[in-house]
Amino acid sequence: MKKRLLVLALSVLALLMVVPLLGSAVDSVRDAASQAQPTATPAPSPSPTPEPTPTVSTVRFSATGDNLIHTGIYNQAARRAQAEGKEGYDFSFCYDAVRDFYAGFDVNWINQETLVNDELEPSSYPCFSTPGDMGRELYDTGFRVFSLANNHTYDKGAEGIAATRRFWSSLPEDAVTCGLYAGEEDYDNIVIRETGGIRIAYLSYTEFTNGIPTPSGAEANLIYTSQTDVMQRQIELARQQADFVVVGVHWGVEGSHKATDAQRALAQQMADWGAGVVIGTHPHVVQDAQWLTAADGRQVFVAYSLGNFLNAQSTADTMIGAVLSFTLEKTTRPDGSSETVLKDPTLHPTVNHYGRNYSQIRIYLFKDYTDELAQSHGVRENFPDFSRSYIESVLRNNIDNQFLDL
Repeated sequence: MKKRLLVLALSVLALLMVVPLLGSAVDSVRDAASQAQPTATPAPSPSPTPEPTPTVSTVRFSATGDNLIHTGIYNQAARRAQAEGKEGYDFSFCYDAVRDFYAGFDVNWINQETLVNDELEPSSYPCFSTPGDMGRELYDTGFRVFSLANNHTYDKGAEGIAATRRFWSSLPEDAVTCGLYAGEEDYDNIVIRETGGIRIAYLSYTEFTNGIPTPSGAEANLIYTSQTDVMQRQIELARQQADFVVVGVHWGVEGSHKATDAQRALAQQMADWGAGVVIGTHPHVVQDAQWLTAADGRQVFVAYSLGNFLNAQSTADTMIGAVLSFTLEKTTRPDGSSETVLKDPTLHPTVNHYGRNYSQIRIYLFKDYTDELAQSHGVRENFPDFSRSYIESVLRNNIDNQFLDL
């Protein structure tokens, strides 16, 4: 009996010793299991939706003055073509020195002062007709917008208008003209082209046509600056349909560096109607440029005269021109509304150069024009003071210097 009690006591004692150990082991297992389970990660907060931002489109634009093709220019071009064993006319020499300059723009606009065609015999002052090879050379140089409303548009009557329209329509589709309309029913057909996401409207007007009325039977006509009701309607319509309105105006007094009161008044009217830039031509010499404030608060730039480009005139100041450049910037907001503004207007002077007896007529940027070239200019025969310093003085005395790139 005593033996049994001893065994029972020992068993109870052993049990009492094992139970704490089991509890500890269970706790260890429980702790390990707890540690093995992944800790719950809070769900990330959703990123805020980014605010829509406006998109910006830009177009680099240039505008050039009177491309006035006299006899000497096309005769020299004919001789060059003949020397090269080619037919027709080679005008490339005339523009070689400015070709790279125009390659830097998205749009190049020019006032083509003379009728260009492949049908009529070439002729010079007072009634001009220019070989079609000239127009093709302008295209190859980079020009795409040709303003045709000027005082020589009616020089060759109805035949000349038809021939020049056929010529320009024969160029690639990206070449456009402005200023000639197929009657009043065509006035609302505004020339608009999109470049770099910006819709640009092109309009052109002239103050006079050298006393020549609209030719009888002509298939197209131009619009005079006296027709302000038509101009207003066109500019307002263009403003509605396009992002930006370019208006070319052939006006002013030949040989005068001073814009007339009539030019200034009409420029303000066109700005109020919706023009974004006013490009003046005709005086054959440079005139001033300025900002105008339109009735709706827009800033509108006007260059009253860009002067001559290529020509064979005979006075010192008609050798001096300027190319207007600017940037168009269109900002389109997320709601689809947009605004297009003109920035950084700059006038880049040019020099029309020829040697003795109007030889080797060609065009240079003033930046590239040397004293040596100036000393050899044929115009010095009658204007011995012609020089780089003379050119600079003409420019500085007649154009607001903040716009000049000398």
